[in-house]
Amino acid sequence: MAKPIEFKLFAPYNAKAALMASFSDWQEIPMEKGEDGYFRTTVDLEDGVYTYKFRVQSNSWFFEPQQWVDVTDPYAPDIDGMSSEENAIVKIKDGEAIVDDYVWQHDDKPLPADHEMVIYEMHVADFSGGEDDPNARGQFKHVTEKLDYLSELGINTLELMPIKEYPGDYSWGYNPRHYFAPESSYGSTKDLKQLIDECHGRGIRVILDGVYNHSESSAPLTQIDHDYWYHHSPKNPDENWGPEFNYEHYDEKLDTYPARRFIGDGIIFWIKEYHIDGIRYDAAKYVDNYDFMNWMVEESKKAAGAKPFYSVAEYIPETPAITNMDGPMDGCWQDSFYHTVVAHIAGETFDLEQLKNVIEPKRRGFMGLTNVVNYLTNHDHNRIMAELGDRNIFDEDAFRRKKLGFALVMTSVGIPMIWMGEEFGEYKYKTIDQAKIDWTLLQNDLNRSCFEYYKGLIALRKENKALQTSNIDFFHENPEAKVLAYVRWNDEGSRVVVVANFSEQFLGGYTITNFPADGTWHEWTLNYDVESGNSQLMTDLGPYEAKVFVWQ
Repeated sequence: MAKPIEFKLFAPYNAKAALMASFSDWQEIPMEKGEDGYFRTTVDLEDGVYTYKFRVQSNSWFFEPQQWVDVTDPYAPDIDGMSSEENAIVKIKDGEAIVDDYVWQHDDKPLPADHEMVIYEMHVADFSGGEDDPNARGQFKHVTEKLDYLSELGINTLELMPIKEYPGDYSWGYNPRHYFAPESSYGSTKDLKQLIDECHGRGIRVILDGVYNHSESSAPLTQIDHDYWYHHSPKNPDENWGPEFNYEHYDEKLDTYPARRFIGDGIIFWIKEYHIDGIRYDAAKYVDNYDFMNWMVEESKKAAGAKPFYSVAEYIPETPAITNMDGPMDGCWQDSFYHTVVAHIAGETFDLEQLKNVIEPKRRGFMGLTNVVNYLTNHDHNRIMAELGDRNIFDEDAFRRKKLGFALVMTSVGIPMIWMGEEFGEYKYKTIDQAKIDWTLLQNDLNRSCFEYYKGLIALRKENKALQTSNIDFFHENPEAKVLAYVRWNDEGSRVVVVANFSEQFLGGYTITNFPADGTWHEWTLNYDVESGNSQLMTDLGPYEAKVFVWQ
């Protein structure tokens, strides 16, 4: 039996709009405009799946005055992104419009708190079977199939590069066109929900990468009334990736900030509909509006309810102001960690102050453990193996230095993050073209041993509460030998000591002075016990090696 279904379009300063749909043979159905700026019409529909579009007289300056344009519903939760029309999809069930009928299974499972997170950054399309894999892969369901692998690695937070509908079938996703719909080439809305649900079932949080500085140039709002939602022209033409949202623009008549309202509605929709556990704000420096970000982070936490929700900014170069008392964000990517550590493991420099500044971000004004995210690399940088290869460092030497870098990631103050494939030594260069992960590398001894090393340190980071505090003391510094040692601890007696050799010399029988406690320590990476006495511990330090001692 047909039930009335309302279609609406917020276009407050446009003269006319109409609905066209599969149920009207794509003939125009006129829409009435209300005082609130919405065009509306109601259609009696049976349960089923339909496609539709709006036709509207545009106010955008690049069209003729009052020119009619066809636009996809900016709020459509599902898009036929595989067709050139990009029609919105509406599903009617029991007389209601729904996204889908997925039933959540794991909403009751406990998830890690912010300070316990170990993040794995992933691009869905490339987290696949490698170039020689006979299967297509590269979709949500294929990520779900590999969750056992991620559980074995030990990560407990998955950060997905942007998954909102973009033009074409392959992209990094930083050109979002439709803000409420997942990318069609990755699979269905149900596939995405199942991925998130299965993650939750394994105690893995899911963070989405959100692009709120700009949208793709032909996104629906640009076609309806460009300057109502966007700046007329880019603030900085050299750093321009598409029409930029104008978060300052206030509509007095309707008492609303149009861009804030649209993006805010979108974020809350993703939290409620997809049960996500956090958002990374891409290019937050260019969003450049702390009022909007403050409001958005508060609204996100409200929408998430009792669940932990983490808002993290990409803000380069990073500034403590984005996360501190008045700052809007919970955390910030610490890009200088990457730059500093890579230069040190490559042997290009040795600067104790620089190292200490990124290992203990408090020295630069960051307040606590969850205020920075540390990484050896991410999607924006080359992989570590490529960086080292460019400096003629290969094979065992490269893996040794990479492990030293990772030991710092996992034991520094901050939240650790791994870029997919890094855990076993994927070496492909950064490219915006397709670059699938080569899973066959795991069959090689060096790559497998790298994976086991990552797995071991991830387990330590999750188990040992000393690493989940912001307590740190640099107790031994030797600039001549290029050795730095620090201790992490908590008030219950857990202690972890890291001793790092940043030279290519083998330091046999090296004595570490001012050692934090006398007694038995367990060296975590090679699995043996050692005694300290008289505030000293003696150990062999290999070239570019970190020893990690855990108090027994």
